[in-house]
Amino acid sequence: MKEERPKPTEDSKYIQQHLANERTFLAWIRTSIAIIGIAFLMINLHEKSTSNALSTAIVQLIGALAVVISICTIVFSTISYVMKTKQINEQTFRPSRPLIWFLASLLLLITGLFGYYFFTLL
Repeated sequence: MKEERPKPTEDSKYIQQHLANERTFLAWIRTSIAIIGIAFLMINLHEKSTSNALSTAIVQLIGALAVVISICTIVFSTISYVMKTKQINEQTFRPSRPLIWFLASLLLLITGLFGYYFFTLL
């Protein structure tokens, strides 16, 4: 007896595109986790060094901002992933340039703050 094959789903027509979409999503998630990790590391290293109240407040502000940026990255990348999945299946995909510019700006901001803080320590 011949076994019946399941019918291909809408997603299976564009397997490569969906897998690339998933890889991109996971890359954004890894980036946000790394930012949070760096923020916690920076706060812990600062607390172990001798410092004044102003520098402690600045480090805590940078750390809090990094956590907020990481959460924004997770939320926006998830929204982008869902939208791209739908667009791939409907063959109406358009790159999300504003989202990329927004997230890149946030990441550059936090990187600049980290760099500024560490260069002022030298």
